[in-house]
Amino acid sequence: MYQPPHFQETRQDVLHGLIRAHPLGLLISNGAEGPVANAIPFLLDADVPPNGRLRAHLARANPQWRLLADSPASPVLVVFQGTDAYVTPSWYETKRETGKVVPTWNYAIVQVRGIVTVIEDQDWLAQQISDLTVSQEGAREAPWAVTDAPTTFIQSQIKGIVGLEIEITDIQGKWKVSQNRPIADRSGVAEGLESESPNSPDMVRLVRSYGGLDSK
Repeated sequence: MYQPPHFQETRQDVLHGLIRAHPLGLLISNGAEGPVANAIPFLLDADVPPNGRLRAHLARANPQWRLLADSPASPVLVVFQGTDAYVTPSWYETKRETGKVVPTWNYAIVQVRGIVTVIEDQDWLAQQISDLTVSQEGAREAPWAVTDAPTTFIQSQIKGIVGLEIEITDIQGKWKVSQNRPIADRSGVAEGLESESPNSPDMVRLVRSYGGLDSK
């Protein structure tokens, strides 16, 4: 990943936080016919040294798991996309001063590399779907649980999936949130997002935080 120094985010708790907030990752691996990619939800075991471990599952009908099983030492890439927003140069003070500005896109993203273990153990898979369900349902007033469905039905569903564990060998974060702009431009971006892009509160927060605007 192209990483200008001012966009690098290296704090592991922040990187892990984005994964938890945006758990639908793009799993990318190489096959005989080229790259293969599938979007699947992941769980993060942050306490596994040194960088954490990802857990997920694929449909047994999905051929990617067989490619992974056939190449157990081959690394994979998982991309987690956080908040993003278009940035118009009209929000920059520099536009009024010199006109020398262009549009851009702000975003936060985490890329993980690691080695995959393919798992077919039924107990592991049962725990995986239970943990994934709790991670998404736990905050609801009346959360759905795997045990709400008939046992025979769940057992049949488990037979249709294959588990994955990815030991994270490298994790990189890129928070491109206007840090490279003069402070007046950063202020303009935050104000512009607030007034014209009301669905971008997370990006506004990042622009203010990383741009040193929180106290202004």
